[in-house]
Amino acid sequence: MKNIDWKSIGFGYLKTDYNVRSYYKNGSWGPIEVTSDETITLHMAATALHYGQEAFEGMKAYRGKDGKVRLFRWEENWKRLERSADGILMQRVPKELFKEALDIVIQKNKDYIPPYGTNGSLYIRPLLIGSGAKVGVSPADEYLFMIFVTPVGPYFKEGFKPVKMQIIKDYDRAAPLGTGSIKVGGNYAASLAAVVRSHKEGYSSPIFADAKTKKLIDEAGPANFFGIKDGKYITPQSPSILPSITNMSLREIARELGLIVEERSVPIEEIATFEEAGACGTAAVISPIGAIQDRETGVMYEISKDGKAGEWCTKLYNYLTGIQYGEIEDKFNWCTIVDNA
Repeated sequence: MKNIDWKSIGFGYLKTDYNVRSYYKNGSWGPIEVTSDETITLHMAATALHYGQEAFEGMKAYRGKDGKVRLFRWEENWKRLERSADGILMQRVPKELFKEALDIVIQKNKDYIPPYGTNGSLYIRPLLIGSGAKVGVSPADEYLFMIFVTPVGPYFKEGFKPVKMQIIKDYDRAAPLGTGSIKVGGNYAASLAAVVRSHKEGYSSPIFADAKTKKLIDEAGPANFFGIKDGKYITPQSPSILPSITNMSLREIARELGLIVEERSVPIEEIATFEEAGACGTAAVISPIGAIQDRETGVMYEISKDGKAGEWCTKLYNYLTGIQYGEIEDKFNWCTIVDNA
């Protein structure tokens, strides 16, 4: 175990010992390479640099109460990377290659997995990029798949406490028939101006209104949005929202806990009726939302009246993290034990 102040780490990059890579050339994937080099060499005409052929994933491994390392729902991340690859015409990464690379990179960096009880995890970043040189607009014929890892703490510095967010209508993260539903870098580049502005104005994140009508809740910055009222877990349904694996898991847990789950259009005005609300994703898990400002109208929707996470957000968070840290039974079979880690 590395000598790190585990309880003080935030959500940022901390150098680890190794990353893994595989190259697609001449119609096939090459062997997995292990390296300590933090840089990559790219042709100046690589399609990733010019035409945005780039996709990635965000995953976590957890050191459990029993000392075992649990990898959470890795197959869903592999499936989503496949959809992303298909969406921008990149070469798919075979399932066996994806899993072998995960096992190697976790085992090689096991000393960077935060100890149980520190609220930390090992963040895992698979990356797929077009590395082949093209000048005309066309898919590459060569690709680089790599995975690096870094230990992380909470995504929002507030931790599991209600944050303020901001509905915005003057920026679009993604078009309805664009790339919003796949995890490609362009979506995040398109959100940066809005994210930075919200931070400057005192909010943890923007919540994007839908690009078509500006009347519905879409994506909550780097996470999915959900609201709770009348015994229901309600989350927006939209072709421009990235299907969050965390949200997918929370919907199953919500049903297990007795909530009715609704995936549907959520009008902005409905925020006023929510008893609780949150943003969810791999990075934040759940970030309870205490208040939401409609930046256009200035209306402030107060959700948390006492500055504390609500009952349902807390139950959902504890159930999901309990599975991830091996504190409660994983009846959904979501976690894979990583051997020798």
